[in-house]
Amino acid sequence: MARPVGVVGLGLMGGTMAAHLLEQGPAIGYDPDTDRTVEHEARGGTVADSVTAVVGRVEIVLLSLPNSEIMKSVCAEIVAADPHHLLVVDTTTVDPDDSLEVAALLADHGVGYVDATISGNAAQARERDIIFMIGGEPGHVEAAREMLESTGRAVYAVGGVGAGSRTKLVVNHVLSVNRAVVAEGLAVAEKAGLDLEPVLAILRDSAAYSKAMDIWGGRMVSGDHHPPASRVRQSHKDSRLINDHADRIGASRALANVVREALVEAEEGGLGDADNSSLMEVMRRRAGIGRIPLDPDHGG
Repeated sequence: MARPVGVVGLGLMGGTMAAHLLEQGPAIGYDPDTDRTVEHEARGGTVADSVTAVVGRVEIVLLSLPNSEIMKSVCAEIVAADPHHLLVVDTTTVDPDDSLEVAALLADHGVGYVDATISGNAAQARERDIIFMIGGEPGHVEAAREMLESTGRAVYAVGGVGAGSRTKLVVNHVLSVNRAVVAEGLAVAEKAGLDLEPVLAILRDSAAYSKAMDIWGGRMVSGDHHPPASRVRQSHKDSRLINDHADRIGASRALANVVREALVEAEEGGLGDADNSSLMEVMRRRAGIGRIPLDPDHGG
């Protein structure tokens, strides 16, 4: 029987990866949201009542958490549990400096760490159409690779600790601009009176093609942004990391900043929990053809 793995964070992405891991063997999960743990148990997983209870029963624990602050808090709980022979595989999108800080803390207590960031959303994760970018010591990377290959389509070793987080920010930098320009272009087409279905088909078959059209194009055309495969508010958080990272290393982020402004507009307009495809609604509103009433509780 395969050794059990731990999963802390059973949300859109973590819960999906846990489901794939269950196909390989036991998975012990924890999330403060009881709805998420109920879902994990219904899939055949084992539920723990704390982070400590997870790490005391596994040799590898996968983290899928909303932000750096929560990730650091969870890692502090891991250290307090005094685990032995544990490897932390962190898929959270965080500031690379936070990856380095946590890796050093865990190493001081004999715990391994890799930043195994993801390109893809929960819908892609369900189809195993995500990739992992891993930073860490070679032995830790290989141990993580064996687990992650069952949940995605490719695993890339990109360097030492922090390299996974830095690579993820570069990927998100480019992807966020692609997503925004698809939304803006489609809104221009709609405002011009064009039929969006053939326009999207032409874009996909043209030199303008990007995978963003496949991921979000259909939902942008239909205006159906629920349920989310990835949320606006999470992308807004990621955009802050993208901009801060570029500033820190002295690189341009002019286009990424334009995207961040649109994400602020989306969140303030009541779209924070909608799918990222709802960036199209921001562009529609700017063109005077919005479909979703502004939320009066969110700046509308």
